Formats: sequence, structure tokens, C-alpha cells
Amino acid sequence: MKSILIIGMGTLGEHLAFKMQELGNDVMIVDKNEERIQELSVRFKNSFVGDCVNEGVLRSLGVNNFDYCFVAVGENSYASLEITSMLKELGAKYVISKAKRVRQAEFLKRIGADEVFFPEREIAEKLAVRYNATNIFDYIELTGEYSIFEIPILPGWAGKNIQEIDVRRMYNINIIAVKRCQILTPVSDGTYVFEQGDHIVVIGKSSDVFRLSAKTEKESF
Repeated sequence: MKSILIIGMGTLGEHLAFKMQELGNDVMIVDKNEERIQELSVRFKNSFVGDCVNEGVLRSLGVNNFDYCFVAVGENSYASLEITSMLKELGAKYVISKAKRVRQAEFLKRIGADEVFFPEREIAEKLAVRYNATNIFDYIELTGEYSIFEIPILPGWAGKNIQEIDVRRMYNINIIAVKRCQILTPVSDGTYVFEQGDHIVVIGKSSDVFRLSAKTEKESF
């Protein structure tokens, strides 16, 4: 279990807090909107009303006691920068801050943010890849070149095992799991026999996966 501080109870902060709590972590939420905190205090025993741009408010939270501090404030870029900077000055172990623009992210890094995330941009990129390419059901970017994808198998693979198809040599990708009827099964060897309707979770170069996913559409007709 980790101790988590989340500053800013907008949509992102709320969902993050709920998920962190579901995963068994000790979560404290903070927002300057008293009504919002009252609403969420039913779920979160550790909740605090305060404007974290005020150093005294941050100091009172004992930020150095948390494993992770998330700065999830909304549109106010100045507030995000101020809070991130003060968190580091007050000894926060690891600060993760939300950014809406590249320039803001650069400043957050300069003033001490350990990690910066772009929720809107990340969602947009994921949607663009999913709906631009053929038969991409899910996508996680690892680097600029390599990603993890969920795609359907080629119809001709049904009844064959992974070793027979030899996807690593034929398509330059690695299968790490198979999804059948929404159940995900990790692949440890080449003996798994495919059935019609199976999806595969693969890791490889995006360009190689796109070529294979395009092939699944052609073979489905």
C-alpha cells in the first residue's frame, strides 16, 4: 500500500483518487472547493479543503510523508507551476503533474516535477492510432517506435499454434498474450492453438503491426 496525495478534484483527480483507493492505497484528496470536498468526503476519510497555492496549506499536509503527490489542477497553469515548485521545496518524494501544453510541461520539469503527463494528448493519440489503422482494438505506446497492440488473428490462423505460424519470423512481432471471450491468457510458449475470434496482444514496431492488422481485414473478406 502506498500513500497518495491528490491535489485538484476535477474529473481527472476524482477518477485517479477512486482508482488509487480501489487498488488498496491510502489516498488523501485536496481541493479549494468546499462543496466538492464535502461530496467526496463520504468516500475519502482523508480530505482537506484548501488552496494549495498557499504555502501554509501545503506545509500543513505534511507532503514529505506521501509516496506520490499528484498535481491534477484544472485550467490554471500558474497554480500547477506554483504547487509543483512548493511541493519539491517542502520535500515531496515524487511529484507527478498534469500539463495541457508542451511549454507548460517544460516549465514543470524545470521546477522539479519528477513526471509530467498529458491526459488529453495521450487520449487523442491513442484514439488516432486506433481509428486510423485497421483492426486496432487497443494500443499502448512504449517508445516512439515500439508499442503494444491488441489485434484480431488472421482467419487462416484458426486451428494452428503459435509455433506453426512463426509470427516472430513472418511478421517481426512478438505475441505476449491471447484474448478469448474477454479472458486474457499470457503466452509462455508456442503451443497455444488459436480459435476463430481470438485476439492477440503483441509487441513490436508500430509499422510492422499496422501491416499485419491491414492483412487481417483483407483476409476477412
